[in-house]
Amino acid sequence: MIKNQVNNLKNEAVGEILEAKDEKTLEEIRTRFLGRSGKINELTKEIPKFSSEEKEEIGKLINETKKTIESLLSETKTKLNSKKEKEEWFDVTLPGEKVPLGSLHLITKTINEISDIFARIGFKRARYPEVEWDWYAFEGLNFPENHPARDEWETFFVDNLYSKKYGRGLLTPHTSSGQLREMEATKPPIRMLNIAKCYRRQSDISHSPMFYQFEGLVVDKGINITHLKGTLDYFFKQFFGPKREARIRPFHFQFTEPSFEVDVSCSECLGTGKLKNGEVCRVCKEGWLEIGGAGMVHPNVLKNGGIDPEEFTGFAFGWGVERVLMMKYGIGDIRLLFEGDLRFLKQF
Repeated sequence: MIKNQVNNLKNEAVGEILEAKDEKTLEEIRTRFLGRSGKINELTKEIPKFSSEEKEEIGKLINETKKTIESLLSETKTKLNSKKEKEEWFDVTLPGEKVPLGSLHLITKTINEISDIFARIGFKRARYPEVEWDWYAFEGLNFPENHPARDEWETFFVDNLYSKKYGRGLLTPHTSSGQLREMEATKPPIRMLNIAKCYRRQSDISHSPMFYQFEGLVVDKGINITHLKGTLDYFFKQFFGPKREARIRPFHFQFTEPSFEVDVSCSECLGTGKLKNGEVCRVCKEGWLEIGGAGMVHPNVLKNGGIDPEEFTGFAFGWGVERVLMMKYGIGDIRLLFEGDLRFLKQF
């Protein structure tokens, strides 16, 4: 019972101290609780009634309560004096305190930079749904039914979302789904840049379940690989620097034919694979860094988009926004971009 009384007195004192507006009130509180005839001393007189073990425990509790009240009284008195000094002297000519200003996130800055670069050569910015149908994400892009990308261990499918015409609903795994939608909505010539969020079941230092991707699509008469290569070179020189170059290697993607893996020359050795001192480049080992995929739009995809492949050809490319910015700024862990740590973000 007495323990509860001590705790109640402590809470009562703390509450009154926090509401005190001046030193006079603080002194009254100190006298009422800690004075010779104060409430704490009145409880102390009850200690002899208890056993030795109880006396020790109750005494310890009372001493801790006294220290808590004394400490809070001292702190509050200091704060009141400091506030009083400020009120007594205030220079109205002093400049106000600047409110911290926020800034755009590094991913947003990169998206804006990419958009500006492609806008200079006639690309129109587009954006298509994040919750997509299987037709636009896979079937219409020439993916067979048994393709690994259509497995539930790779793609986020949405429960209870199904269309007889377009198949299952899903979170779009790539911005390539925008190709068919753009071809349906726009007659050639097409120069589209689709930047959006994508979702895949991947999570490590270089992959995130949610990430940003940008997709380029060009469809017109007479489009060929040289136009693709020239576009890649232009982007890399604008984004990474005038000394950087693009390289394409034969590969396989379902929605392009022929298909290519795209590499960018290393920033350290500029594509040579060796440093100035003759040592092998530790960044790339061989002079080039893989950046993403590209290729000529597959005739089946053109047909599914309502375009005659006998009359028109096109190319497409798609890469992660985080990937290109990590390569540009030398960031080794994609998770840093999503953790919201201002110590990291303020560097950019």
